Formats: sequence, structure tokens, C-alpha cells
Amino acid sequence: MTTHVLGIRHHGPGSARSVLAALERLRPDALLVEGPPDADDAIALAGDAAMKPPIALLVYASEEPHRAVFYPFARFSPEWVAIRWALARGVPVRFMDLPMAHQLVAGGVREDRASGDPGRDDPIGALGRAAGYEDAEAWWEHQIEQRLDPSGVFEAILEAMSALREGKASGDEEHKREASMRRILRKAEKEFAHVAVVCGAWHAPALLADVKAKDDDALLKGLPKAKITSTWIPWTSSRLAYRSGYGAGVGSPGFYDVVWEAGATAPTRWIARVAQMLRADGIDASPASVIEGVRLAEALAAMRDRAIPGLDDLRDAVRATLCEGDDARLMTIRARLEVGEELGEVAEGAPAVPLQRDLAAQQKTLRLKPSTEIKTLDLDLRQDFDRARSRLLHRLSILGVPWGVQEEAVGKSGTFHEYWKLQFDPEHAVALVEANVYGNTIEAAAIGKARQRLDETDDLAEVTATLNAAVLADLPAVIEHALSRVQALSALSSDVVRMMNALPSLVRVLRWGDVRETDARRVLPIVEGMFERIVVGLPTACASLDDEAAVRVLEAAEQTHGAVLLLDRPADRADWIAALLSIVDRPLHGLLRGGALRLLLELRAIDGAALGRRARLALSPAEEPATAASWLEGLLRGSAVLLLHQDEVWIALDAWLASLNAEVFQELLPLVRRAFSAFEPPERRAIAERIARGGKPVARETEVALDLERVALVKPILSRILGVSLS
Repeated sequence: MTTHVLGIRHHGPGSARSVLAALERLRPDALLVEGPPDADDAIALAGDAAMKPPIALLVYASEEPHRAVFYPFARFSPEWVAIRWALARGVPVRFMDLPMAHQLVAGGVREDRASGDPGRDDPIGALGRAAGYEDAEAWWEHQIEQRLDPSGVFEAILEAMSALREGKASGDEEHKREASMRRILRKAEKEFAHVAVVCGAWHAPALLADVKAKDDDALLKGLPKAKITSTWIPWTSSRLAYRSGYGAGVGSPGFYDVVWEAGATAPTRWIARVAQMLRADGIDASPASVIEGVRLAEALAAMRDRAIPGLDDLRDAVRATLCEGDDARLMTIRARLEVGEELGEVAEGAPAVPLQRDLAAQQKTLRLKPSTEIKTLDLDLRQDFDRARSRLLHRLSILGVPWGVQEEAVGKSGTFHEYWKLQFDPEHAVALVEANVYGNTIEAAAIGKARQRLDETDDLAEVTATLNAAVLADLPAVIEHALSRVQALSALSSDVVRMMNALPSLVRVLRWGDVRETDARRVLPIVEGMFERIVVGLPTACASLDDEAAVRVLEAAEQTHGAVLLLDRPADRADWIAALLSIVDRPLHGLLRGGALRLLLELRAIDGAALGRRARLALSPAEEPATAASWLEGLLRGSAVLLLHQDEVWIALDAWLASLNAEVFQELLPLVRRAFSAFEPPERRAIAERIARGGKPVARETEVALDLERVALVKPILSRILGVSLS
């Protein structure tokens, strides 16, 4: 009986090439690969030609799908190469590790969403530092991934790991994992004469250690178990990178893929690929520059005593030749080529919950192929096909699967258009598994989850938001239930703020009902009754508020204001104007009075003279400075365009600031700056330019000779308030 342990790093073309050479030489009777034994049934599918890495083995607790672990594989992953080698030759292959049935128990050993070896230092990093490298990734690449002769590599790795582990205590989880590995290895050794093991290099010494079986059995006895399900899912190149948070990731999976595919010619292939990308972006990349880049990379490698150019050599060569010293181009190459944007594919026979199969079928029907690239989608809701796409994306949003994120439609009239930003994330698979408890189709699951959300809340705003989502997703059964809940809650509610927050969702239902062929007539009486109570109750809701409460009320009032504009009915507009006028002159919190005045200005319900009169009163010396500052903050919420040409406001502000003594000014400066900070830089610049012209923001009716020396004294103060230069 012979056993060979091949210690590897989880993703690396050099490691994979060495493993392949070792397997061809050893020709084992059985192969053990580090991975979840619970997923042994999924191994056979890895031999299907339709399986195109990057892909991942997803293992999750059947009763609690959010407890899940991904085991990613790239084409150049040593484990993937070994599994494919064994399946192609009929060699039995099994996973070895502590079963996920033990690791994913609630409160158990492991509850993460990424595979790797948590809880200990990176051994590759330790070896790299010992060899004098600051970058452990570079050391591993030079010593292993670029190695031309794989002979003796696994013996050297075993010796190095044995030295690193000497005198180091392992954690409880690691002890259990390695005990389980040894138990599986002993079982295989009883069945087969010649066993090969592919595992993380750190574990290699532990598998060959002289540990008694009874000790391992005692350590693993009585561990709690959970029911486990496993399947294959598509993965992405970017998720293989360690910068994504994947503990066992590599720095440049896109580059490693080229190294695996091209071998010794990888440097030439890589620079040619860089040139191809640059040309596609409209950047000149001549064949002469490609040749020069390859020559420079080879020269740099020779100077650094390397057999072939590494990634750092290629970066330096590309920067000097194809990028002309431009680091911005190099960053683009890093994101798009070194890391990569590739999305894998799994065979149709891979196990999947019904919800995943329904989504795949709809994606195919609606021509919405998942992609790691960010893609924009402009949907015209008057078209049946686009409306069907919209329904799917909104239903997925209800299920917590944010494959598409809706954006504001700009430059389109009416409510006929939707803009979406689409980007596939492999973790959507877990969300779909979790959502399958609500139904076996996207529609059924969205209905089930939306109804549950309605039944579990008494928050009127949340109920109306769910109603709005149901209309967008075209879920009539949910709409009926939501309307009943809205009617019941709105009839009992006396909370004006809640009603103001709830109103916009109902108004959107009214506006979108006809476009989506949804009958929204039942919503109109609810909207009318709720709006009437808002108008009557607004002054009382604004009384006796502290700063935080005033912010909440003003934000809710802005929500209602938007609903009134969207509904666009003259009678509602008139009632809303009357409600706002009832609070602008009352002794209420300054933020509310200023905010209400701003909303009236947007409705063109007051003229410049009325605005100026109220500004002079609010910013008069008789007003408490803090109250005046909060009034100003309320008035300045939103765009600066409306206020830019309101001369009286700036005159009043100028007079108020001039009346403050130095101590009060220093105290109020943060409040005043906060009021102006909401403006966009171009808006602040426009305000500053008006102030800079002659020292006043506007011209008075009677021209006054300006003292430019005094104007110069004011400019530094105004610069601090506005956050821009007035020089």
C-alpha cells in the first residue's frame, strides 16, 4: 500500500501542472481531494463537457440555506485538474474534509460563505518572507507557478510545511478537519493499494502524521449534524481574487488562466491580449509595440534571474510600451484582464431548486443572459416583451435577488420607461435557494414573500411600499391583500408622518396602473382620504418638535410634496399649498418653516417679494441665531437654481451674517456650512460667483458705490461658508 500526498495552493496553474504530471507518473488506484465529503455525489458531474469553469460547488444546510459554503474552481485549480484526470480514466475520486453536516450546524464550527482555511497565518506568506520577498504572491509565482521542472516540488512543499507547523498549536476546528481527513484516508487505504491525495499544502504533514485512529474517532464522536444539500453554480473570475474577500483567492486569476492555457508562451500571449483590449477601446497598440513589450519583459526577467517573465515583469513592460507610462491604462488592464470578467457555466443536469430552473427558463425566454459586466436596460412598458422583463426584475427584487437595480429614467417622458442596471452575482444562487420556501416559480415565490411581509407588519409605509412593489411586479393576488391592509391601517392611523411616508407609494400605483394594465381604481379613495387627513393634521404634527423629529417630519413632508407633483391634480395642489402656508409663519421649528417655504417656492405659490419679507423676518437680529440657521438649512434643501436669482434672500442672508458677533459666528459656522453643503459643486460655484461680483450676491434697486477694500475682508468668510474659493 502506498499513499502520495500532493500539497498545493488552491488555485495556481503551476501547481495544477505539477499535480497533472505527478498523477500521470503515479497512476493511483484512487484519488482523494480536499473538499466536502457530503458532496461526493456531485463529483461525477465535473466530467461533463458542459461544465466550464469558473464554477463553484455550493453546499448549504437544507433547512437554513443562508448557512452556505462555496468551493470555487478555475480551469487552473489543481483540485479541478485532478478530478477531471480521475474521471476521464475511471479512477474513483472522493472528497476529504470534515463534513459540512458538522460545520454548518447552527452555532457549530463554521458558518461562513467562502471556502479557505480561516484561523491561521498564511503559510505561503511565511515562506515568501523567509525567502526575502515582501510579496508572498510573487514568491509563490516565481518558485511554483513558473516552475518548468515539477520534479521534487511536492517533497519540498511537504518539508517546508512540516517545518512551519513544528511547535505551532492548531485550533479546535483544524484538529477536527484533519482528523476527518485522516479517517477518510484510512478508509481509502483499506480499499485501494495506491492512493493519491490532493490537499492544501498546510494539511499535508498532518495527513502523514502518526496519529492513532481511535484518537481521531474520539475527537469526532458526537458532533452535531445538519441535513446538507449540494449543487454546482456558475462563478466569476473576480470572485476568485482574494481582493473580493475570498480567503483562498489569488491575485490575478485572469492572468493565471492564460498561464495555464499557454504555458511557456504565456508572456507573448498575455501582451497580445493586452494589445487586443486596448485596440478595442480605441487606443493605438501596434504590432511593433507588442514585439517591443515582449522583448522588454524577457530582458527584465533575465535581469531578475527568472526563467520566464512574471506578471510584474509584464506589467513594467506593458506600462513602458503599450501604455506609454499611463497608470490609468494599467489599472484598466488590471481590472479587465488580470482579474477578468469571465462567467462560468454548469451543465443542465446539475441539481437545482425549482426556483433556479424557473429563473433560467425565463432568462432564456426574455433574452436576459446573466453577465458579470454591468449592463443597462431601457424598457418601454408599452411593449409586452419589455413589460415581461420588468415584471421578472421586480419579482426578483421582492425575493431579495438584486440581479437588476432600477435607476431613475432621465430624458424620457411619461411613466413608460424604466432603466435597469444588471450585474450577475454568484451569491444570488443562495438567495434563490432561500426564497424557494415561498414557491416553486418566481411568480409564486414573490407572491408568498410579499404576502408574508404584509402580514408581519403594521407599518403603513411598509405596507404601501409592498403594494407598490406588487403593482410593479404584476401580482394581482398581493395587490388585493395589500389594499385591504392599507384600508384597515389608514382608517385607524392618526400618525400624520406615517401617512405622509405612505402616500407616495399609493400615488405611484395610481400613475402606473394604466401603463401596466393594472386596475388601480380601488386605490383612489384611499389616496383621497389619506391626503385629506394629512392636510388637516400637518400643523399639529409640526408642533413642539426637537431637531431630530423636525428632520423626520420635513422628510415626510417632502415625500408628500413629491406625491402631489406626481399626481398633478389642481385641487390637491391647492390644498397642499394651503397646508404649507399654515406652517411657514407659525412659531414652529425653524427647519420646518424654512423647508415649507422652499416647497411653496417650488410650487410657485409665493413671489420674490413674499419670500424676501419672510427671509428678513427669519434672519433678523431679533431671531435666535440657532433658529435662524435651522430656518436657512430648511430653505436651502434641494437645488440651488430656484434660489439663485432670489435677490431678497441673499440680501437678508448678507445682513444676518454681518450682524453676528465673532463668537456667535464661529458657533454657527458649521450649521451654515451644512446648509450649503447639500448643493452640487457647480451650484456652489454659481453662488460664489454672484457673491464675488461686487461683494453682493445681487444688484440692489439703487446702485450703491462699493468699498472694494471692505469687500475683500468679507471674501474669506464667505469662502469658508460656501466651501469654494472666491479669489
